[in-house]
Amino acid sequence: MSNTPLHRHYLHFSELPTSMRVMQTAVLLVLGLAYMFAALYLFHVYSGRDGNPNDLSYDDLVIAYAGSGKGSKLEAALRGPMSSMLPPDELSVLVSWVQKGADKTQYESTIKPMVEKRCLSCHDGSNPHLLNFNGLDNLQKVTEQDTGADIFTLVRVSHIHLFGLTFIFYLVGTIFSHAYWRPVWLKATIVGLPFLCLAMDVLSWYVVKLFHPFALVTMAAGALQGLCFALMWVVSMYQLWFSGTPEAVMQRHGVDEISVG
Repeated sequence: MSNTPLHRHYLHFSELPTSMRVMQTAVLLVLGLAYMFAALYLFHVYSGRDGNPNDLSYDDLVIAYAGSGKGSKLEAALRGPMSSMLPPDELSVLVSWVQKGADKTQYESTIKPMVEKRCLSCHDGSNPHLLNFNGLDNLQKVTEQDTGADIFTLVRVSHIHLFGLTFIFYLVGTIFSHAYWRPVWLKATIVGLPFLCLAMDVLSWYVVKLFHPFALVTMAAGALQGLCFALMWVVSMYQLWFSGTPEAVMQRHGVDEISVG
């Protein structure tokens, strides 16, 4: 451990009023729950594109951003995250129709009723974040060769991702800054690393379209963000309520214990 003196503006959790500690705890609890749901959602969206729905793999990310290079977006979705939305017999009919060229005759007699029954409750065109399956023209757009997410979709998701996660890591990092951690350089690294990883994560989406192995950067950046979030969350929660006041903090005040109120 380092003997680096405490910064004059540093306040440990034990030096904060109880009301502020309660607020910080509530923020951590809600953000922790939100991060967990976000991870589950990402797994649901990206896993299974390579034919194995039980894990999120390198191939899943390559297909998501660069496309499979062989099947259509609709086929990739039907074999991946949307595979549970249709019974197996209807799924095979729809995939077969896509592979045979998505002709109008079979669409009117077989595919249209199936799509209206199974898909249009979500994919009716009212949600700009979901593919529009309303009508043959819209459906044929996603039966073309899968080239992955288009640039404008990536741009839209990028700004949402950057704004949202920057705000989250700012809040968690601000709370974690009250934790007592030595050496100080390691604490600063844990606070700053998620922002670097966030930028690398988003930029890697575009590079993967041109150079598939860059998907490893996407995976590493996402994993490091999650690791830093978990570390800051656990350390902050522990020092908020379960650890005592660090000796260096007590020595600064010249007391054996700091009261909070």
